[in-house]
Amino acid sequence: MTPADLETVYEALAEQLDAIGSAQRELYLAKLALLLAHEIADANRARSLVAEAASNLKV
Repeated sequence: MTPADLETVYEALAEQLDAIGSAQRELYLAKLALLLAHEIADANRARSLVAEAASNLKV
């Protein structure tokens, strides 16, 4: 995926998050994560990406 492709994905995600509203964002993101993990079809890689996504967040 090129940087331009990644930017278009980011824009689509941002637009969808705005469209569904704050009350449904967590559910939407969980469903999206599971759909993407299914597409990867590699549970170990999906778990690694779950951890990586949280690596720079204050939790």
